[in-house]
Amino acid sequence: MPVISTPYAFNESQLYVDLKSIFGRSLYLKCEGFNFAGSIKLKAAIEMVEGAERDGLLKPDSVLVESSSGNLGVALSTIAASKGYRFLCVTDSRCNLSTRLLMEALGSEVHIIADLDANGGFLGARIEYVRALCASDDRYVWLSQYTNPGNWRAHYRKTAPEIAHEFPGLEVLFIGAGTTGTLMGCARYFRDWHHPVRIVAVDSVGSVSFGGEPGRRMIPGLGMSMRPPLLDESYVDEVVKVEEADTIRACHRLARHGFLFGGSTGTVVSGAMQWLDQNEPRDLTAVAIAPDLGERYLDTIYQINWLQDLYGDDILDFDEVGAGSRRVEPRRRTSGRRPKP
Repeated sequence: MPVISTPYAFNESQLYVDLKSIFGRSLYLKCEGFNFAGSIKLKAAIEMVEGAERDGLLKPDSVLVESSSGNLGVALSTIAASKGYRFLCVTDSRCNLSTRLLMEALGSEVHIIADLDANGGFLGARIEYVRALCASDDRYVWLSQYTNPGNWRAHYRKTAPEIAHEFPGLEVLFIGAGTTGTLMGCARYFRDWHHPVRIVAVDSVGSVSFGGEPGRRMIPGLGMSMRPPLLDESYVDEVVKVEEADTIRACHRLARHGFLFGGSTGTVVSGAMQWLDQNEPRDLTAVAIAPDLGERYLDTIYQINWLQDLYGDDILDFDEVGAGSRRVEPRRRTSGRRPKP
């Protein structure tokens, strides 16, 4: 019987769902939403907070501040409440209402950015607000998930070894790309591993993380309106870009079978199934990472009026799940090993 005294001490790491009965292809979905923050972001959050504590950046009167579309904000809210820090989350209008209410319930402050930046997204405006805040008062401590190496180290030390332990014959790993912390941590680990693993990044259409034109993105989680500073493409074999309509259909298809997942998971699953259908006639040992669950998306992805207003009346045509995803050309990997962190 596990007994804990801090909310970040519990994180279920061994739960996988085999999606073959739902999608017709074998894919093991690593479920990362079973912790008190409800997402994979808890791993990066505690790594970054404890790193700042070790470096002497956090003091009793410090105020944590971070730009987040939702899940990292909840994770930091959970940790801040446990450790006695104040926390301010700078987010934007795409952040789900339930996520904002959850952060406030945990005692955090939430500031919503409404104006678009020069790239047509909110990220630049959010970061500028955080920078101005830190410049105005030295009590504010910005962890900067976009540049903090603790973001990817958390997954090098935890997420990737967890997968390697359960799947010693792993052949391909599908990872959603947001800040690319999960992607870079896992990719670095498997580059150092004794067994070759194909790393496939899954991104949203409209994101510029791997190049291309920026576009409208209404589902928070994956994708960036700027190139992620943590990204090193030499570790990535291929990139799949997924339309938001396919994200939504994948989420609803999973829900119709009793699995309620978030938007990032729908994107990863849709991209993985499209890649498997196009590249491999046989069943591979394939794993995809599901960052969170679906309760925080009940008023968006799972709300029919919201869906129809944004995507049209035929959005839930399940025959088209996976259609419209676009694969970017394979990427050349550099030879040799990188130093371990």
